Amino acid sequence: MDDHAWMGRTLALAAQGRGLTSPNPMVGALVVSDGAAVGEGVHRRAGEPHAEVEALRAAGPEARGASLYVNLEPCVHRGRTPPCVDALLEAGIRRVVVGCLDPNPVVNGRGVEVTVGVREEEARVLNRAFFKFIATGRPLVTLKTAMTLDGKIAAWDGASRWITGEAARAEGHRMRAGADAILVGVGTVLRDDPELTVRLPELGPREPLRVVVDSRLRTPPEARLLKVGAPARTLIACVAGAPAEAARALSARGVEVLGCPARDGRVDLDALLAELARRGVVSLLAEGGGELHASLLEAGLVDRSGAQRCIRVKLLGVLPPGRPVRSLETERPRGRPRPLAPRAPRRTRLWLAGRGPSSFVLSP
Repeated sequence: MDDHAWMGRTLALAAQGRGLTSPNPMVGALVVSDGAAVGEGVHRRAGEPHAEVEALRAAGPEARGASLYVNLEPCVHRGRTPPCVDALLEAGIRRVVVGCLDPNPVVNGRGVEVTVGVREEEARVLNRAFFKFIATGRPLVTLKTAMTLDGKIAAWDGASRWITGEAARAEGHRMRAGADAILVGVGTVLRDDPELTVRLPELGPREPLRVVVDSRLRTPPEARLLKVGAPARTLIACVAGAPAEAARALSARGVEVLGCPARDGRVDLDALLAELARRGVVSLLAEGGGELHASLLEAGLVDRSGAQRCIRVKLLGVLPPGRPVRSLETERPRGRPRPLAPRAPRRTRLWLAGRGPSSFVLSP
């Protein structure tokens, strides 16, 4: 096997940490000696050993004179754990093959032969959220919506609860599992009463932070998302002047009520994203509803957009006149075509990643 093939295995190892490592990146490492893998490692969680250290431990004495493959360059600074470069030197690694450079300070090699750029694009895509987090101090925001073939995300009277099939809903749960936080507006809480949990047993225990944008604290204390999982994994963002009694009732459930700066009387979404990033949220999945989606798109805060399109569902038809055009749930006037997907943000292109009754469209 050559560098390209070994790096492929390294990237697969790194992906095992999806949704678990923030604010650290996903990293896999592989020790190769005499053409055979003798040790591999995965960074499982922030504060736990890095992938390089795990791989060196697995390789033991066979690491001396071997090559180490890692998708992101080894760290040279001391954080929660010691620098990985020191461990490489101590183990006697002869050569390091790196997928891509870390946006943090670079490794100087210190006597180790370093090859950089093997499957670099794949390595960067794997940790795209980490790269944005480091560069901007904001999480990578993925907007997810389900819609019918005629471009609706809900019926005007709320009668249509599910408009996707099992395959698309399972993909939605996988997206949740890979995110640090799930964002919804209070309208979605009042209308759908979601749990915002990951319900795919094969993914193991995952509990992304549940974030509700609720400027006036209308979330009822009996909402289902307040009853599932750890209460501390739910955050409700409001503005100054929100009813104090409602804040006390929600806090009594163990959730955090976060006062945020206001913009036009509503929670300033950019300020909220900055605060979430400060708390270690690197990737954010925005699930709904239409008002929240429109606000995120108008503010230029969406990095990726995904649409679950349902093929075998009847068309929901035209919504009654008078619905606010701002909402993505509304219908354009008769005679004007409506696009099948929300207007994509800058630099976004959609690609089809699925087949059958429920397909999933996600931008890179």
